[in-house]
Amino acid sequence: MLKKILVLSGSPNKKGNTALLVNWFSEGARSKGADVEIVQTAFLKYKFNGCTSCRSCQKIKKYECVINDEAKPVLVKMAKVDVIVMATPLYFYGPSAQLKLIFDRMFSLYKWDNKTGTMKTPLKGKTFTLIASTYEDIGLDALEKPFRLTAEYTGMKFKSLLIPNAGESGDIKNRTNIREKAIALGKKAV
Repeated sequence: MLKKILVLSGSPNKKGNTALLVNWFSEGARSKGADVEIVQTAFLKYKFNGCTSCRSCQKIKKYECVINDEAKPVLVKMAKVDVIVMATPLYFYGPSAQLKLIFDRMFSLYKWDNKTGTMKTPLKGKTFTLIASTYEDIGLDALEKPFRLTAEYTGMKFKSLLIPNAGESGDIKNRTNIREKAIALGKKAV
């Protein structure tokens, strides 16, 4: 069965380390026959910066955000794919703001019943993958934690590729061992 993979790239730099990692991961997944779509979250047009906490998504039957902007169809796609990949550089021990906008709006993909203490989501059983790099060798554990915890809470399988000491933007292009790791992760996603 053809696996559908949605990659959300959170870097505003189209030629940086994150872009290279995304391309290598996608190359590996496509080599195994996956349908891979890459969304550049830094270039989506948003009405608001992140979730507005209106909770209107909890009052409708569909798993979607009620804010009509370019993030809405991306969130809908997340519910329909087999693998969700979020890729980001490390910015101050967290993901880029461009990726965090979508991450926060994932709230719309959950339905909570506070009276019974239950939650339903179409994300359960999917694979949630984080790809991240940093200039130095610190901070990736802090960046990974909210993604890992979200996967655990949701009932998704979690995988990550964390690249410390990636250097400045684009520096990893000549590091074949990292390229091989990213391609291998893409192949395993299928």
